[in-house]
Formats: sequence, structure tokens, C-alpha cells
Amino acid sequence: MPTAHPSGWAHADGALRGPHWLREPADPNALVAHLWSRTTTKSGGVLSVGGVPLPDLVREHGSPAYVLDEADFRARAVAFRDAFADFDVYYAGKAFLCTTVARWLADDGLSLDVCSGGELTVAERAGFPMARVGFHGNNKTLAELERAVELGVGRVIVDSFDEVERLAAVTTELGRTTGVMVRVTAGVEAHTHEYIATAHEDQKFGFSIASGDALEAVRRVHAAPGLRLLGLHSHIGSQIFDTSGFEVAARRVLALHAQVGTELGVAMPEMDLGGGFGIAYTTQDDPSEPEALAAGITAIVEHECRALGIARPRLSIEPGRAVVGPSMCTVYEVGTVKEVALDGGARRSYVSVDGGMSDNIRTALYDADYSATLASRASEAGPSLARVVGKHCEAGDIVVKDEFLPGDVRPGDLVAVPGTGAYCRSMASNYNHALRPPVIGVRDGKTFTVLRRETVADLLATDVGVQ
Repeated sequence: MPTAHPSGWAHADGALRGPHWLREPADPNALVAHLWSRTTTKSGGVLSVGGVPLPDLVREHGSPAYVLDEADFRARAVAFRDAFADFDVYYAGKAFLCTTVARWLADDGLSLDVCSGGELTVAERAGFPMARVGFHGNNKTLAELERAVELGVGRVIVDSFDEVERLAAVTTELGRTTGVMVRVTAGVEAHTHEYIATAHEDQKFGFSIASGDALEAVRRVHAAPGLRLLGLHSHIGSQIFDTSGFEVAARRVLALHAQVGTELGVAMPEMDLGGGFGIAYTTQDDPSEPEALAAGITAIVEHECRALGIARPRLSIEPGRAVVGPSMCTVYEVGTVKEVALDGGARRSYVSVDGGMSDNIRTALYDADYSATLASRASEAGPSLARVVGKHCEAGDIVVKDEFLPGDVRPGDLVAVPGTGAYCRSMASNYNHALRPPVIGVRDGKTFTVLRRETVADLLATDVGVQ
């Protein structure tokens, strides 16, 4: 069976154009609903999110802009909370974090995972309950650890022997005790890009179970008077669509959990299996619903615990992308359209927009796939193979590698890209001195600013200059 095109369109005669997986669309005005947030609609060719037509949003707030659907974000967060009702659900703040989002999460009863002093500061500013905060990172500074202990974060996930020693010194100096989880590598490589697979041995995160370092780290944490050993933490990668990858990891981590109980006489109360749950960037992606993930992970852990003869620890997970990814899209204005000839006589349009790798680095960094749609009008033109590119001085400045857009896309049109909530604004940059776009929230037909657009004054504020 031929592979479907990312947009989900299929040409009646099945003719293939461009890359082997692309098919001409039957209707380039159609909306592939499952790629977008739940309130997104398209009528007369105009895309609306949260009841707000994107042309109206752009007139008010400018472009490019990230558009955050509050109802969708909160519904997805609550869906994970409810599906994993007997787990602790930590939202992975690195995907996208700001004061507004932290407050939503606090109100909706989720916990929060941060991995830098800056993210911890956002949580503090939002008034997030620190007992529900976990602090990740492979190289936390002394100042970051001091602040985490002072604030009373619920757990610090230690990642090296240096950090165990450093954190023990901090708790002694401050006269405090802090909960600690030991991050371990289980030797499982998730089916994902090399740079976002995090459980194989040859990478920077965690203590190896196979080498014995993980057990030694547990010993050291248990022996430190200011450190309260909570359990083990494992994360196998990102953009994972089912629970099969968790099976081997859980088996190895639970075996270590049992070994700690036998050798040290310590019954660790918790275990964190990480996150990495995938979303649909294209119709080739088939993510699982939270209920299926919860059932699968629970069954795996309970089976292994029975086999080992141990009680099931309190489990936690860390969804980030799966919550915020589909809840946000990015809207751009087209600046230029250029046709180029391809091998075999085919042609491709290069649709240049007013953003690019400064607001979405993932295509260049991870070879990520995205979809796109014309968002400001209907078109009677036939579909044309297009590449949506940015305005930066890089040949790799690509937003959407291959997509069929109407053949009459022209300067001034709006193009929207779904699934940009995770790692787009959080990894945005000022490359070429670009100004980072705003995040505009939408709710019940109204807009509100979550993060304002950067200004030239912001850009120059740190440029001290030499006279």
C-alpha cells in the first residue's frame, strides 16, 4: 500500500509527485483535523482557532505568531491526569513553559518538571506548588541546587556522582532534606532521532545500569544524611507512539529496584518512567491516546513486579510534547514564491514566509516533518508541490520540507503550520537578529497575549557596545 502524504490528501488517480510518499491532494482547502488543536476549524478557506479567525489575529498581533489554544492545552493535560489517575503526572516544562501555562497546570492538578534555574524561576513566579516540582538536568549548578533546596522542590533527579556530592553538601549547609531520584540509563534506544534518544549507553544522561554505576549512585544517595532516596528515573526517548519501548526499560529498571531492596534493605517508594509520548505532525504519525498508554504501562509494570515478587512503586510520567504540541500552531505571512525545476521535469514552489528556523529549528536540527495549510482564503487552483522556507541566510532554513499547497499561493497569503507547541518557542533564537514571535492565546473567540513579541529594544538591550 502506498504511503500517505503528510497532509492526508489523496489524489483520485493515485499519481505520485515529488518525493515518493507525496500524493496530490483532492482538496487543498481541506483541514486534516487530527493534526490541529480541537477548536481549529476551516470555513471558506479561513482557518480559525478558539473561535478566532487567523487573519483577524494577525491584523491585531502581527505575524509570525504562535497561536495557543487554551481549551485544547488544558483538555490534553487533564486527559493525562485522569488516564494516569494513580500516577503522578509531571508536565515536561522544557517543551514549552511560561507563567500562564504553569498556572493552568497548577490549577488542573498536574505536577511540573523543570530542567534549569530559569524554568524553576518561572514556576516560582507562577506560584506553582514546589512540592509538585521535579528538577532535572545533567549539569545543575551549585546556585541552582541551592535555590531548589531553599524553595523545597519535591524531587531533584540526580544525574552524576558530582551532583550527588554537590547536592549533599548543599543540604548539609542549609540544614535541609530533599527528595532525590536517580536517573538511570537502561540501554534501550527508542525509535527516534539519534539526538533525542536518551536511554542508550553512549550519551550524556544518567547512570548506567549495566556498568553498576546506577547501583553505586543509589548507595551514595542513601548514605547522604540530607538526601531522601525516592526511587529511580528512566527516560527512553521522544516521539514514541506505543508502550513497547517501555517494556524492556521497565524490566531493567525494576530489576535494579528489586536489587536495591535486597542488597540495601531499602524499599524505594517511587519510580519515574519519563515521557516522550508522540504526537501527529503528519498523517504518517499514529500516536496513542493517554488511556491506552496508561493501560499499557501499568500492565508492563505490574507484570514485572509480580515476576520479581515486589510491590509496585508509585509511578510517575512526564508528558510535554503530547500536551502542548498539538495545542499550538504557527501562522506566517508569505513574502515571496519561487518555482524551481526538479529532476524529471517536475517543479516545486519555494514559499518563503516571515519566520523560519529562528522560530522552529526542529526541521533543520532533527529533520522533523511538518504539515501546512493556506489559512487566509479559499483557492480554486490545483495543488502544487511546495516547500515552506524561512527568511534566514541558511539553505537549511526550512519549515515544511514537502507539502501540497494551492498553486496560486501568493505574497500576502497566510500559511499555518500545526503541531508547533513543543520545542519551537522554547528553542527559538535571534538568529540573523530576528525578533522572536509572540505566543497569542485564544479562548472563546478572544485573544490574549501569553508572551509578547520581542522588540528592537529587547534585541539591543544586552548589546552594551564599545565606544
